[in-house]
Amino acid sequence: MTPKTIKVQPQAFDAGHASAALTFGRTDVGALVSFVGLCRDEAGSLAALELEHYPGMAEAELERIAAEAENRWPLQGLTVIHRYGKIAPGEPIVLVAATSAHRAAAFAAAEFIMDFLKSRAPFWKKEHRVDGTQGGWVEAKDADEQALARWET
Repeated sequence: MTPKTIKVQPQAFDAGHASAALTFGRTDVGALVSFVGLCRDEAGSLAALELEHYPGMAEAELERIAAEAENRWPLQGLTVIHRYGKIAPGEPIVLVAATSAHRAAAFAAAEFIMDFLKSRAPFWKKEHRVDGTQGGWVEAKDADEQALARWET
């Protein structure tokens, strides 16, 4: 069984600490791939991005997709942390970190999980503008759907 951490939380996380925890004391790990998604300011127009989720359902979906990644690739560790609540530009939103004996599996697993998170994870994003208005709900982009579709083969 792969050591795995799945968290859905409002507070910021320390990506370095979470990644280091995957390799601490491990001499069998040959690759650590991590990705941190940050909130953009959308050319200065975005004050915050508000993420909502269904508690319980979001964690279950992250567990499901993590298990699928473990079935597809020989992973030695996996961490997925996704935030919710109001997130300011520059703050982290998501961390995916995967370890394996070789880089290909770690890269593929991390990319697979991120493609799922961008398109199918039960999180909804609402924009809050600098001018005080609320933007709309952010929809998945066609490019995100296409990225996910490549894993279906």
